[in-house]
Amino acid sequence: MEYDERLALFRQTRLNPFDRGDEEDGPQGGKTPPLHARPELFSGTRTHSSDRTMDLGLAEDHFSRPMGSFVASDIEKLKMAIEECKKLILELPEHSERQKDTVVKLIHLRLKLQELKDPEEDEPNLRVLLEHRFSKEKSKSVKQTCDKCGAIIWGLIHTWYTCTGCYYRCHSKCMNLITKPCVRVKVSHQSEYELSICPEIGLDRQDYRCAECRTPISLRGVPTEARQCDYTGQYYCSTCHWNDSAVVPARVIHNWEFDPRKVCRSSMRYLALMISRPVLRLKEINPLLFNFVEELVEIRKLRQDILLMKPYFITCKEAMEARLLLQLQDRQHFVENDDMYSLQDLIDISSGRLSCSLTEIHTTFAKHIKLDCERCQAKGFVCELCKEGDILFPFDSHTSVCYDCSAVFHRDCYYDNSTTCPRCARMTDRKQDEVPDVKDA
Repeated sequence: MEYDERLALFRQTRLNPFDRGDEEDGPQGGKTPPLHARPELFSGTRTHSSDRTMDLGLAEDHFSRPMGSFVASDIEKLKMAIEECKKLILELPEHSERQKDTVVKLIHLRLKLQELKDPEEDEPNLRVLLEHRFSKEKSKSVKQTCDKCGAIIWGLIHTWYTCTGCYYRCHSKCMNLITKPCVRVKVSHQSEYELSICPEIGLDRQDYRCAECRTPISLRGVPTEARQCDYTGQYYCSTCHWNDSAVVPARVIHNWEFDPRKVCRSSMRYLALMISRPVLRLKEINPLLFNFVEELVEIRKLRQDILLMKPYFITCKEAMEARLLLQLQDRQHFVENDDMYSLQDLIDISSGRLSCSLTEIHTTFAKHIKLDCERCQAKGFVCELCKEGDILFPFDSHTSVCYDCSAVFHRDCYYDNSTTCPRCARMTDRKQDEVPDVKDA
């Protein structure tokens, strides 16, 4: 840990002490003695640069592995040493070597106190609050931020929780202050997007209060800055809106715009949970989009071909054993319909990633049906109009399919033919032949 990080940790804990009891009175009920009254805690003077050790009341060997149980006096002595450490850090010159050493010692003392108190044993592994399912984290990462208080979560010294549904993170001490329900519930009950671009209603309609926590806000920043969420169009305080950025679905569908916009914390979580859900029916929301975005037309054709290939796979033993359809397990809706899209689909279409991956899967599927599997080849068609050429399949680019009987023909033959489909004609004749037989019976 760098010195600046250690000093930042000290300053944070100075304002919000994590050790429950650092600010308490001494073991006899009196105040902790001042620095000059306890020379035995900071005895000795550094004589050269390599000697950075100092006595911080550690004569009792608090840093050795615990043997047996500790009595209350050990904890009280550590608390007193921590208090003297904190006072000394404030008195020493800024960025001095001695101040650096003292910060390191303070961290070690706090870790030792945390070990003796064993607070984790009193914290449950799972807590349910406002439909959040909080799970206690064991990671020692210091790069997380508490979603409630906005302070850094120091994994080495803080107990913290993460909601398994919406990934809301907070300190253990902030749990009882949470007022925001789990966003996962909204996703489960209302799986749809706001499709109006930044539907602003104005601060006056919000009574000049945060749309979420109802804190007074204003555009002048008095008493708190008002920040607009581009997804909901509403205004939030700096606690509920951290200037996070996300792709807004309404701008994608109406403008084909993928630039991230600033959104509040709850909108960011909602969009993150919804991004892979196929809830966008483009041909109903904005059918003109297919006239201006060529990539969408290409993807729609590939998806239609895959749907035509699906009956071959579900009746082919080799395809089932090879689990070919599992190549689309991340986009299961591609084997169910051709008109539903997720926001992630549209993002990948814009970047070109989806076209590349889907074309590769399409080639693999077609190769199995037309070249590798004899059973699938046997389910091909011969053009009954010209009775020439190779075996045809409904997903071939040069074929057309009869909408009534699903027979496959060469495209040129099908559109040049002025008569009806030969297969449909046979089926009609067969039904007419069956009617007299029923009457005779």
